[in-house]
Amino acid sequence: MKKNIYKNRRDVARHVCTSMVAAMFLFPACSDYLDVVPDKNMTLENLFTVREEAYNALARSYSYLPHDEDRSSSWLLGDEWVNAETDNGNLTNRYKGIHIMRRLQNADSPILGTWSGTNLGNDLYEGINVCNLFIDRIDGIHDMEAKEIADWKAQVTFLKAYYHFLLLRQYGPIAIMDRAASPDADPQSQFVVRSKIDECFDYIVKKMDEAIPALLLEKNGNDLGQVDRLAAAAIKAKVLVWRASPFYSGNTDYFDFYDHDGKPFFPQDDAATTKAKWKEALDAVEAAIKLCEDNKKELYTYEKRTWTDDLNDTELNPKLQTLYDLRWVVADRWNKELIWGQSNISTATSLNGESLLVVDANIVLPTGYLGDAVNSASFARSLLGATGKTLERFYTKHGLPLDEDNTFDRNHIYDITVTPDTSITKEFLGFLQSNVETIQLYLDREPRFYANMGITGGYWRGHNHRIATTFYNRQPGASFTGSTVNRFWTGIGAQKIVHPDSRAGGWGRLALYPVPIIRLADLYLMKAEARNQWLDAPDGEVWEAINKVRTRAGIPTVEAAYGGSFVTAAAAGNHTRKDKMTDIILNERGVEFAFEGHRFWDMIRYKRAPTEFTSPVIGWNYDGTNANDFFQKKFLQDRMFTLRDNLWPLPTDELNKNSKLIQNPGW
Repeated sequence: MKKNIYKNRRDVARHVCTSMVAAMFLFPACSDYLDVVPDKNMTLENLFTVREEAYNALARSYSYLPHDEDRSSSWLLGDEWVNAETDNGNLTNRYKGIHIMRRLQNADSPILGTWSGTNLGNDLYEGINVCNLFIDRIDGIHDMEAKEIADWKAQVTFLKAYYHFLLLRQYGPIAIMDRAASPDADPQSQFVVRSKIDECFDYIVKKMDEAIPALLLEKNGNDLGQVDRLAAAAIKAKVLVWRASPFYSGNTDYFDFYDHDGKPFFPQDDAATTKAKWKEALDAVEAAIKLCEDNKKELYTYEKRTWTDDLNDTELNPKLQTLYDLRWVVADRWNKELIWGQSNISTATSLNGESLLVVDANIVLPTGYLGDAVNSASFARSLLGATGKTLERFYTKHGLPLDEDNTFDRNHIYDITVTPDTSITKEFLGFLQSNVETIQLYLDREPRFYANMGITGGYWRGHNHRIATTFYNRQPGASFTGSTVNRFWTGIGAQKIVHPDSRAGGWGRLALYPVPIIRLADLYLMKAEARNQWLDAPDGEVWEAINKVRTRAGIPTVEAAYGGSFVTAAAAGNHTRKDKMTDIILNERGVEFAFEGHRFWDMIRYKRAPTEFTSPVIGWNYDGTNANDFFQKKFLQDRMFTLRDNLWPLPTDELNKNSKLIQNPGW
């Protein structure tokens, strides 16, 4: 049974820090108004009676959104990130998402468990109940206009649907909670049962459809971060793409996962049914794109002042504009590509480990750099870095995977070489340092590689400084104190999520930005995916959609890449074949959304996670002080992900209390 949240929640609620969106979200504060959920002596009439109290309750409804900027981040799931391993238990226990990839998930206290809020997970059923209470009460507020009431009610209705979707994404079949739990109800009547996958999706889409017409078209100013019609339409499209995906439609891996009625939880759809689901998803994606484009959403381009140290470079190498576009696409606050973002963020909750990714992914600078202005290991701990697998996922400059570009010799990509003399070869001026040792793998890659990664021979870019990185021990970007902690464990950094204006030296010097939940590039790639799956073979509209993202990334179109002279014979023409085009789209998503938490769920919904995530983490020898010693491939961490890990386990405590619940397979 879902625990009775009217008991033992009141004191907890008093201490939960939430604040409303936009500017308020950037400076969180704790307030007694968070005690919205009543105990048994309270009634709905006592919850809130005036607009100010209702606004606080609205904030409480938003407080259950995932915090992907901190140690509970779902972004750490998958094969992109790796944490430093030390003898300090606080560090090894900090990044829970990575633990799931190491076969450390358990049913007694599920990691990032959202069914009941276990092991750093938000309690989404509590959040749903808060939403239900808000919906029940908001119509009775007398000092609000009807239009505002309708908008707030629609926002919370959408949030309730979205929380159901997040639960479904983790657990598969879930319990639908459409009404607030009553403090006076017979406990037996509150024993929930799990609904089948299609019933769950139908409910989620129905609630989103109810919310969308009443939502304001677009939020601005202090309301940025609240759900508007653009965000709701985009998320609804994503939900429908998920419903049509192989994991949720016709998944025979779960044909024997039965409900109490003896029927499978997962629909065993035939090809025609799956195709119809893809068509519904395609229609929703196209409608969301039109709505966003009609309201001036577009792919991000950097339009602010040129970075001081690149004034001459931009004249000599115009490709640097693309580098700026890609370096800022996530970090530039409320930019024109962002459709919905989570802005309830803070720098850190403590110095004992609950720190932001933007802190842990920062780098330690050399003593004396910029007058010591940015030099402090305490606030640039370099605890999270990128895996070697991520390093190789980015394309070549020809817009092709490494294995599909005939100019890349896999037998020699780890050979030590020297970067080009950029005073002569302008192509990589500003992308790579000139005449320094590196490896072949780091040369001739696409702009996203240089914008997103931290590599030896490249640069780590801030707004007012450009650091020439050499990740050898005690060199710029590595550990300067000989520390076994403050360094990227693979010798590979991930600078994408670090705001270019962030400085070390104190939490207050970290520049914050709303964490993207969905941006326009996602819709374009979902259109390419849904249309490709709906058709028998990809057509021009499939290519046009993916090419929007590729063109912004500064790489050739799929037609040019797979029909050109650089593609291997085995991969030539892959863009014309449906199954191969699916691979191309998923690869594109993996590169475009690197480090943003998409890849894990993409691999889940295409039933590829056990294959993709069961491989060791490989990196460089971080103790090496020169190229020969550093560029030695090193086994760093074992990873294993099996079929059972596709679905989170229901907590044992919940199963013990509610005999109607059926555990997920393998747990």
